[in-house]
Amino acid sequence: MTLYLDTSSLVKLYVAEVGSHDVRDLVARATIVTTSMSAYPEARAALARRRREGALRPAALAAAKRALEDDWSRYLAVGVTEMLCRAAGNLAQRYQLRGYDSVHLACFLQVARRAGPDDTEFSSFDDRLNHAAASAARALARA
Repeated sequence: MTLYLDTSSLVKLYVAEVGSHDVRDLVARATIVTTSMSAYPEARAALARRRREGALRPAALAAAKRALEDDWSRYLAVGVTEMLCRAAGNLAQRYQLRGYDSVHLACFLQVARRAGPDDTEFSSFDDRLNHAAASAARALARA
């Protein structure tokens, strides 16, 4: 199975919180783990926010950053091109998504086209984005 992680799922690999175990299980079952190139700065920002808000101590932030750095080369990171951004804009309008959520959806659909929609799983902790991904994947499978 090819797995696509949005940033909300990716961060759960580096910070113990609700859903972390589920994401680790998905990653363990996946043959390929994919995400957007934009997930890297988003994840770093999410970790920094947790530190700023007091949810992570300095040592935990350093460990999470190190682990992300160590793992990043193992992920297939989809590049954010002008064509992908234009597709993301259309998806944002169609599914009423926030900007970077639409970028994740466009990246996921690019992966699903190559790997096959039936062999690609999407992981997010955003209900609207999950609904959009399921709907778009069904449409892709019918095409």
